[in-house]
Amino acid sequence: MARYTGPKTKIARKFGQAIFGDDKAFEKRNYPPGQHGANKRRGKKSEYAIQLMEKQKAKYTYGVLEKQFRNMFKRATAAQGITGEVLLQLCESRLDNVVYRMGIAPTRSAARQLVSHRHITVNGEKVNIPSYQLKAGDVVGVREKSKSLEAIQNSLANSSNVYEWITWNNDTMEGTYVAVPARIQIPEQINEQFIVELYSK
Repeated sequence: MARYTGPKTKIARKFGQAIFGDDKAFEKRNYPPGQHGANKRRGKKSEYAIQLMEKQKAKYTYGVLEKQFRNMFKRATAAQGITGEVLLQLCESRLDNVVYRMGIAPTRSAARQLVSHRHITVNGEKVNIPSYQLKAGDVVGVREKSKSLEAIQNSLANSSNVYEWITWNNDTMEGTYVAVPARIQIPEQINEQFIVELYSK
């Protein structure tokens, strides 16, 4: 699947947030990119521009392209609950995102690569689809042959994030997707209502 592979700091500066994770270059220059980024007075954005930017931020954050994102929105619209909240829950339930949240990989793109290269299992079975939707109770683990990989070991050693809706056992290198996270448990600074308004036009 095609995905964004360009300069990540430039995108982070566009949104004013380190949406790809820790970024020392962004910390130094956390103003919009461009020749006059730090000083240019930017006009008031239109309602459409604000909504579009929020959608782009969500897509870049979770590494999802337009077609996939639109399909998730359709699923969220058909599901029970608040559409915007369900949309973010679907994003959070992706296998690559949960691998990242568990600390197996330092970034979502690294998590996507681990899944694609068959290093990750779900309920004991190898799964190589990053967009695989997990259900509450699913057990995500590192394949036996991959447990000694330096990249995985380093990521787990440096991981300090704890989420109420995920458990992780460092000894067995397995974790459980305990429950679908509530909106308050999702740390991403995304205004999902703007995305709903954009798609509802």
